[in-house]
Amino acid sequence: MRSRIIMSMLAGVILLVSAFPGVSPARAADVPAEFGTDWHDPVTAAPPVTAPAGKTCRVTLAEARFRDFTPYTGTYTPPADCGDRWSKVVLRLDGKVKGRQYDRLGHVHVGGVEVLRTSTPQPSPDGIEWSVEKDVTRYSDTFRAAQDVEMLIGNVVDGTYTGVIDVKVTLTFHAAGPAPHPVPDQVLTLTEGVDGTTLTTPRNTERVVAEVYATGSGGGCEEYWYLTAPASAPYSCQADRGPYREVQIRVDGQLAGIAAPFPTVWTGGWSNPFLWYVVPGPRAFDIRPIEYDLTPFAGLLNDGRPHRVEVSVAGVPQGRSGWSTPVNVLVWQDAGRGHVPGALTSVRAGVLANDSSYTPGPEHRVDTEGGHTLTVAGYLDTSHGRVTTTVSRTVAHTSVHRWTDGETVDGLDAVWSDGETLTVDGRGPARTTRTHRTYTMQGTTTVGTADRLRTVLSLGDRATVVETRGGVRTAWSRLDDSYRGDATYTINVPRDQRHAVGTTSERYRLYGSAGCYDRTLTTVQGVLTEDRLRC
Repeated sequence: MRSRIIMSMLAGVILLVSAFPGVSPARAADVPAEFGTDWHDPVTAAPPVTAPAGKTCRVTLAEARFRDFTPYTGTYTPPADCGDRWSKVVLRLDGKVKGRQYDRLGHVHVGGVEVLRTSTPQPSPDGIEWSVEKDVTRYSDTFRAAQDVEMLIGNVVDGTYTGVIDVKVTLTFHAAGPAPHPVPDQVLTLTEGVDGTTLTTPRNTERVVAEVYATGSGGGCEEYWYLTAPASAPYSCQADRGPYREVQIRVDGQLAGIAAPFPTVWTGGWSNPFLWYVVPGPRAFDIRPIEYDLTPFAGLLNDGRPHRVEVSVAGVPQGRSGWSTPVNVLVWQDAGRGHVPGALTSVRAGVLANDSSYTPGPEHRVDTEGGHTLTVAGYLDTSHGRVTTTVSRTVAHTSVHRWTDGETVDGLDAVWSDGETLTVDGRGPARTTRTHRTYTMQGTTTVGTADRLRTVLSLGDRATVVETRGGVRTAWSRLDDSYRGDATYTINVPRDQRHAVGTTSERYRLYGSAGCYDRTLTTVQGVLTEDRLRC
């Protein structure tokens, strides 16, 4: 089954038209009593990538069938008929799989630059198809020259897990004029060396942003890091100091950025694949990178020498694997100067707080509170005058984890917050962008009589962004992506004896000065029963 949404912008209001060729949300009478051997293809409520009108060119990046951990390798060649300056570049992944298979993590690299990190849905016996779209215009510099391509979705195919993951990845180039926002002049990757990973930037760099595709995954306890308990607690996944995690980036050993990792739930998460067969959790198919504005360090970096840039995840026990943190570095250059001098003027880091306490009893309990603050500032003497950049970030986490002996009841109530203020002072009135992100997870898994496992779970991905210039608001947006699921099945039996039932829903709301988007999806027993478009 397929689904898509057509979107257009009229007078600042988004007009949405459903377009489901041959498929519409089912009536209640069409919903089966339990899951069968087929269900609706995976779909998310997130908006599609909007595309400008005009000439387009399409290039295939990769086409492969993944059975094991052998990467696809190929060569990318820029499009011949769309120039080398594009208003938008859109990546699309189309996939299909059938049979039995776990969720798998994947990536696409072009010239060493990570342009997509994704995970896969779990298939039905009859087979599913899905797609992912991503705006990759920011990597335009990489796409202007021929590049090596590597793609991998690590997979295992044997007598039990039969699903071969068949994917095709394309780039569509829109040639109608310049991009709406200045794209980076260069996209760099870190260089591996005997002293760690290093970065060498152009000497006339005037803005630096690092993006880190941080994921806890791989099948071990760090795949469920938000549920880990201190070593003193009798829980199956332990960590020395509990579940607090923080993704940190350092420049020459100095703390340069902090962030709360997004608590991605993969499509086998919470011991219940029936929650995710049709509607995945937020960001599961398009894993967004953490962004760190490193411009305060540009004066230090602009000496033409390599500098150590390293990423680590605080809270992970010593020696434990499970986190992947590939880094791209986006660089904007000052066309008016060959060398842009400057200085790092201030680094103020608070003490990282992490208190995770275990309380024993008939119901085991772990209470966790953690947080950290960092402010960095620096200036650059550009061709258009001195520009001072200040970045302040505050991250926090609170959670209560409760479970019973044998973990037959296992529940979590958790909140993460990540607030950032970026101020750029120079070239006119000061420009400030304030971003506040909040991630939530509330859920319980219970194993009851007759080995019936039930999971009730809600997830939230929320963010507000306000931009001001000289104290006057110039733009704003508010995102609220909410998921809810309730699914039950029988464990320890063959697949056709699970007698699974489940209801899931997602509502994605994005409001702001650019318009609004509001879509709700609901599924029952794998059947799409609601697809509501507002605004």
